[in-house]
Amino acid sequence: MPRISETERQALTAGSVWIDGQIFSGNPDFRSIMAEAYPNLSSEEQAFLEGPVETLLHKVDRWQLQQTRRIPEDIWTFLRDNGFFGLIIPKAYGGAGFSTLARSAVMMKTSQLGPVGTLVVIPNTLGAAELLISYGTEAQKAHYLPRLASGELVPCFGLTEPTAGSDAASIRAEGTVFKDDSGEIKLRLNFSKRYITLAPVANLVSLACRLHDPDNLLGAGEYPGITVVLLEKGTPGLSLGDHHLPIGPFDNGPIYGENVVVSADHIIGGTARAGQGWRMLMEQLGGGRAVSLPAGGVSSAKSAAAAVGPYSMVREQFGLPIGLMEGVAAKVARTAALAYVLESSRIYVCAGVDAGHHPPVISAILKQQTTELGQQLLVDGMDVMAGAGVMQGPNNILGSSYIAAPVSVTVEGANILTRTLMIFGQGAVRCHPYALTTLNAVENKDVAAFRQAILGWMGHSLVNFGRTVVRGLTRGATVRAPVDDATARHFKKLGWAASRFALLTDLAMFCVGGKLKQRGQLSGRFADALSWMVFGVTTLRRFHAEGARQEDLPVVHWALKYSLLQVQQAFEGIYANFDTPIVGWLLRYPGRFWLRINPLSSGPSDREDRAVAATIQTPGEQYQRIALEGLGQPRDDEPGMGRLLHAWRLISAAQKPLARIKKAMRDRQIDAASVLDAIDQAKAQGLIDAVEAEQVRTAEQARLAAIQVDVFDPKDYYHDGLAEDSQTPQPEVAKAANA
Repeated sequence: MPRISETERQALTAGSVWIDGQIFSGNPDFRSIMAEAYPNLSSEEQAFLEGPVETLLHKVDRWQLQQTRRIPEDIWTFLRDNGFFGLIIPKAYGGAGFSTLARSAVMMKTSQLGPVGTLVVIPNTLGAAELLISYGTEAQKAHYLPRLASGELVPCFGLTEPTAGSDAASIRAEGTVFKDDSGEIKLRLNFSKRYITLAPVANLVSLACRLHDPDNLLGAGEYPGITVVLLEKGTPGLSLGDHHLPIGPFDNGPIYGENVVVSADHIIGGTARAGQGWRMLMEQLGGGRAVSLPAGGVSSAKSAAAAVGPYSMVREQFGLPIGLMEGVAAKVARTAALAYVLESSRIYVCAGVDAGHHPPVISAILKQQTTELGQQLLVDGMDVMAGAGVMQGPNNILGSSYIAAPVSVTVEGANILTRTLMIFGQGAVRCHPYALTTLNAVENKDVAAFRQAILGWMGHSLVNFGRTVVRGLTRGATVRAPVDDATARHFKKLGWAASRFALLTDLAMFCVGGKLKQRGQLSGRFADALSWMVFGVTTLRRFHAEGARQEDLPVVHWALKYSLLQVQQAFEGIYANFDTPIVGWLLRYPGRFWLRINPLSSGPSDREDRAVAATIQTPGEQYQRIALEGLGQPRDDEPGMGRLLHAWRLISAAQKPLARIKKAMRDRQIDAASVLDAIDQAKAQGLIDAVEAEQVRTAEQARLAAIQVDVFDPKDYYHDGLAEDSQTPQPEVAKAANA
């Protein structure tokens, strides 16, 4: 078995096991899973979304912001006056005290605003406020939290370094503990941080560093470990204000410190918390990773759905809306269904965090999958919108989100490592019913505990083997579903998949063992299987929580067939790459043959694509709920989405007279080059009346306006002044040396 470092152990023991533990057991209790909360926002939280947040959407000029990169002062004032900086902070300290679900909803809605959205996210997620609330001393809370809530203090979190990215525990920033001439214990800090969001505009830094206490002044040994220290702008030796230039620009830059001296009381939680920084971060990430980045990923998915559904019916080629063409309809359907799935996961997991769960594995799944799928759906959306997607300007709907999508994929643990290292690597040990107990027994050399754990594990594996065989032969018929309706079969297949997943987990841990750390691709396939089983569960929870609407059944069936197909493909990859003697051969040959002739799912059919695409191609409550809800309501006179939705509604309302005109044109009853040219002839022939003629004319004019892209004259297109004034950026190493 592999040795577990102290930082790995802290990560493994941080947070809590939740529904992931049920899947690793091989026999999930769907009744208890479906009994988990799936709440609405409080009236106060909903009012904030519909009031200040909605107002903010209309105040921000997104195109101007994209060009200037500078948040206008009136937006800063609006954010401060309306409490945007204190959503996470309890009311006792001047904040809003919002739930995790409400903060996620605000972040989802404002993520469309580029740097303004980032300015809302950082103060209300992992950083100064969250750490102070959970670990700060009373004096620290009283001193900092009201100033953070008011926006007087703008925080950033200094963790990443040139040599410490996803491997954040390897930071080199050092804080040396010493006594000054007056006898006060102080810290002398030296560090170079990069990729720090809000650093250029922040005035409060939460700095992660390694403490060196040569005289053991803090009583935690010579090397207490990673510690979080608060530094205010203006502290001698602290340098911040320079920018990196991220794609999809937002305020992000380096922080340097040379002989920065502060009191040891600046450690979050006081000197008693020296060396506990890594544990603090892991505990908060257990739930926190499920909030900000997933909110952005879900926003990307819903934005794509909100745009491609209407656009596919407004844009016509070859005499019909492109959304009626099978290839386009398939992408629209995937976008609609996955937007439904991702929103279900956001609400379900945020509600779980509000209920007291801090599931690091589930949070990692949400971060990795929502950002990855959000990016993929934006690509699909750009494909559907074609030229209108790639031409930038105020009327471009998806372009800025498409450009910025890799940021979310990269930060808070790159998705490659999250998928291939963290999800299954942590889940297999922490969520398994016996693995962590066995590991602890080995490390403690406790023979009795080891015997009990390993015998329990072997019994668990044998039961799972029998359960997997039976469920495979019956295609899940023996699984108990918590409902007796059209979705029951999906629960049965998820139970069947869970038993196979648990059996394969045991085989991997027994046969591959400590080498699993190096088998990233194998671990990644386990992560995929686990992720899509979780999505299947949250999708079914949403469907039943929303009253089992029959009109949503096509979406739910499509989503579960697709999710189970991803699980099936992950299993096929595991079987094909299980490179161990005997067991590997059995899985690669007879096992994979059985897997293919008895699949969990073959995916949705072409006919199902058409039905699901239609759910977001027609104006109404279902489109609103699946796509636009949570993103704001564009006004008809606004560019981009406002213009598109206005045209879509007019065209949908004029479908009957439009159909009569188009039929007459096809039958050569009317000789005209376009619908607009045909209106007067159609009216003269009695095909439409005067009211309908005006209705069609208005709709067609709106259609033509909605498909136009922005045009710039040479003065606006060329930025010659910027070219003349620009200088080559100074390399990061030189900047650090100068600081």
